[in-house]
Amino acid sequence: MSNYLTNNDSERPAAPKRRRKLWLASGVAGLTGVVSLAAVGVATGAGAVGVDGLKWSTAQQVSKDGDRGADREEKGREGDQGREGKEDRDRYDKDRDHKDRGKEVPCDSDKLIQAIVYANANHGGVFELAKGCTYTLTRHDDLGNGLPVITQSVTLKGHDTKIVREATAEQFRIFNVGNGGHLTLKGLTIKNGQTVERQLVPMVTPESVWSRYSNSVEATAAAKAGKPYLPLLQAAPKGAAAAKAAAAKADVGVLEEPEPNDGAGILVQPGGSADIEKSHIVENQAGGSGGGIANFGKTSLRHTTVADNTAFFFGGGILNAGVLKIDESNVKDNNSGIGGGGIANGAPGIFRDDVEGGTVWIEKSEISGNDTIGFGGGLLDIEGHTTVKYSKITDNNAVIAGGGIAAADDSQLHLHKVTIAKNTTVGVGGGMALAFGAIATAEKTEVKENVAGFFGGGVFNLFSEVTFRDSEIVGNRAVGPIGIGGGIFNAFGEVNLQDTKVAHNFSTIRPGGVFNFGGEVNVDDKSAIKGNKPTNCLGSPSPVENCFG
Repeated sequence: MSNYLTNNDSERPAAPKRRRKLWLASGVAGLTGVVSLAAVGVATGAGAVGVDGLKWSTAQQVSKDGDRGADREEKGREGDQGREGKEDRDRYDKDRDHKDRGKEVPCDSDKLIQAIVYANANHGGVFELAKGCTYTLTRHDDLGNGLPVITQSVTLKGHDTKIVREATAEQFRIFNVGNGGHLTLKGLTIKNGQTVERQLVPMVTPESVWSRYSNSVEATAAAKAGKPYLPLLQAAPKGAAAAKAAAAKADVGVLEEPEPNDGAGILVQPGGSADIEKSHIVENQAGGSGGGIANFGKTSLRHTTVADNTAFFFGGGILNAGVLKIDESNVKDNNSGIGGGGIANGAPGIFRDDVEGGTVWIEKSEISGNDTIGFGGGLLDIEGHTTVKYSKITDNNAVIAGGGIAAADDSQLHLHKVTIAKNTTVGVGGGMALAFGAIATAEKTEVKENVAGFFGGGVFNLFSEVTFRDSEIVGNRAVGPIGIGGGIFNAFGEVNLQDTKVAHNFSTIRPGGVFNFGGEVNVDDKSAIKGNKPTNCLGSPSPVENCFG
């Protein structure tokens, strides 16, 4: 369900539903006290926010426009229309460029705070930040925001400019975009935001969360112990009943809401929006989900890098529960504790209701080098809709499942000209792990050179449906002592191969190409399963049509 609202008449603060104790991570030398932004001495009036301290680059624009009108009248009387037109265009372009620059903000964090307060009180604003400047934030409001909540349209333009939380300051996020607010960032680095971790009582493990969608952890443990493992895969996931019961109690149609510790770099609330261009969201750490960005509204990234961020739960780089577009950008080297090392579109509930995934559109981008202790090293989709085109998902790692991609719980995944390569997992689905009703379609897509410790070096498919069209699943490996299905491991699901090659995959135990147990594998006449070791499909408990050897 999309959280993006067009009704901007009311402001929604990011207040927590309940008060929580705050503590600092190790290495921070004591509490210095919560200092409200009001301590800056700002107010909504023009004089109170230090307007005189800003360089208003559009000053006297009216008089310039008046002079230009007079010049046009005079030149018209002289009849020199050609030269007048050219001069008018030149002046218009110059004035337009001057206006686009916005109001200049000196290299002072207090001045930046004042500028945002002024914009919120005066129907928005465009601000030019100081070139090469680092705006260092040392204090926060009582809701854990380093800068005022954005409630109007605010544009910040930088040139090698950083907005950074001071390393020894109390924990707080950098940006919070409220209902009706719109934040535009250009040429900025957002760094070192940090929200408070929530203590896990009782302890929650990635294995217990993944068990809502798949019994693969139990099955791999049984296989390792030499016990029957296929019956475990056949059974409904042990956590599914509890998860569905909890979902049934939830109110239908209620918007997904952020927790106070979501989004350490940028939090976009329901009804808010953000456009981020030519920027860097780096080294932020969320005690909840969404290390770099937590989007519950509408957010777009273009020519932007989201890197080296961490989330305690989901979405090391980005958590999405709204509408998210990523274009010509990089999501790399992020980490999460439970799932979605790079991007989590939705998240299973931990101390909250499930966060239903929203809509994600990724094009001409790279998701690489991300890690999670749980599932979905590069990308995780839970109950969402994700489309990836002309992109690469490479060198990601997940301990339990889905080194490159994990999708579950009625999620819908569409891939077109995507390379899923060199991803790894100790568990199942080196390239992709699909479970518990996920539906995936991959066109002109390569799944290659991925590695799993147990089942499905390329693809693990359990109680789900996946179609490969004009694609290749090649060079994948299931290398553990019980490694099965180097190319594809299918159990009680449906796999459709259309004009697709499954070749040169390897597994420790046969078959190395396609393993099928209790499911359906449809192979059309234009597809080929060949050159896999130790066999193509021989040894599969259930037959695979059009597969020999």
